[in-house]
Amino acid sequence: MLSTEHTIRELIERSRAAQKIAEGFSQRKVDELAAAIVYTFSRPELAREIAEECVAETDIGNVESKKAKLMNKMPAIFYQVKDVKTVGVIDRDPEMGITKIAKPIGVIAALVPSTNPEATPIFKGVLGLRARNAVIFAPHPASKKTSMKVVDIMREILEKNGAPKDLFICIDQPSKDLSQELMRQADLTMATGSGDMVKAAYSSGKPAYGVGAGNAVVVIDETADLAETAAKIRIGKTGDNASGCSAENSLVIHESVYDEMLELLQLQGGYLASPEEKARLQEVMWEDGHLSRDIVAKPVDRIANLAGINIPDNTAFLMVKETGVGKDYPFSGEKMSLVLTVYKYSEFDEAIDMVNRITSYSGFGHSCGIHSNNQEHIMQLALNTKTTKVIVRQPHGAANSGAWFNGLANTFSLGCGTWGGNIVSENVTQKHYMNTTWVAEPIDRQPASEEEIFGDLLATVNV
Repeated sequence: MLSTEHTIRELIERSRAAQKIAEGFSQRKVDELAAAIVYTFSRPELAREIAEECVAETDIGNVESKKAKLMNKMPAIFYQVKDVKTVGVIDRDPEMGITKIAKPIGVIAALVPSTNPEATPIFKGVLGLRARNAVIFAPHPASKKTSMKVVDIMREILEKNGAPKDLFICIDQPSKDLSQELMRQADLTMATGSGDMVKAAYSSGKPAYGVGAGNAVVVIDETADLAETAAKIRIGKTGDNASGCSAENSLVIHESVYDEMLELLQLQGGYLASPEEKARLQEVMWEDGHLSRDIVAKPVDRIANLAGINIPDNTAFLMVKETGVGKDYPFSGEKMSLVLTVYKYSEFDEAIDMVNRITSYSGFGHSCGIHSNNQEHIMQLALNTKTTKVIVRQPHGAANSGAWFNGLANTFSLGCGTWGGNIVSENVTQKHYMNTTWVAEPIDRQPASEEEIFGDLLATVNV
């Protein structure tokens, strides 16, 4: 039996051989290969087949949402990156004498979470390929069949288009030890998964782009269109059974619209748990302080049944009222399930404080949102919270990773800045998959005078 180190070394050697060939590919060649991959997976029949097999294997999420990731989300991602140059000279600034040249990273280790094993390999594979890298995928053991199938299809597309299929390799018997060794030997890790794996990526001795935990908190003030807001929250909350890190986790609602908002959420399929039902729900959702796998991204009726709650047939998600934040109030944390926590506030400063307290406990740096038509409130929230994104009047779960209806980079990897223990505070996209060489030529520029450098900035300071 091969050692872990030797097993990964063999995969790395195969990847490097393939990557050396890809290094000679033109921009047109990598774009054609990427287009073929995205198009193939966006076909309805294959998308549904993979989605159904994924849900059957993992018991996470739902078929329609996973199908939509392949048919809608990945084409949107490709549309956004396809004009980004990744080969040769990518930018020139004659005035500053600067020329930028894109170069491959080499071999990328791609961690694949069990919550998104159908789309993450395509996303990381396509962006890696466009930058002429090879990618080795480390799937979660609970979703390895799905990830293996997806990677095998990508390999077939490469091979029949004259590219080495070993540009994509998937570990067929994944384990934590193999993933850690892969991160140690690869040139860069794209880490998506549990907090432990992200920390391991940063401790591997190699560069890594990690993501942070989600726990999106959304403020609803008195100026919001409440009916429209309720509909958007249902969309954002229920996508893929709330498996994504961007799904709405808590609402902070102004007291003047609190009751009406709850009524409208119930019309959208929300079920408001009684205090007794909330207590039973808490018992089944957490085991020894950790989320139970029995509720993560599971259908709402299954969660309700576990807690002994009788819900109407049209229920889309559960709601619980909360006032506290922190370890003693687990509903204030990330739930990765069709359970939504609701808070009430009176003054807007109180809402900002609530967002900060909740995200400091869970989801630091990730994102928050607001439904408001008060621009001052929107900017107050953005200026005074430690989150990398503030989503305004949109379904948070659908908008935070980029969408046709906003200007964010479409992605499946969301950086949370130093607050979340990450090196990036933006959505990870094509530029993060390549190295850049800067060519600097001499320019005709004279040194600035002291007056030009300092201006009036020293007029009222002691020096």
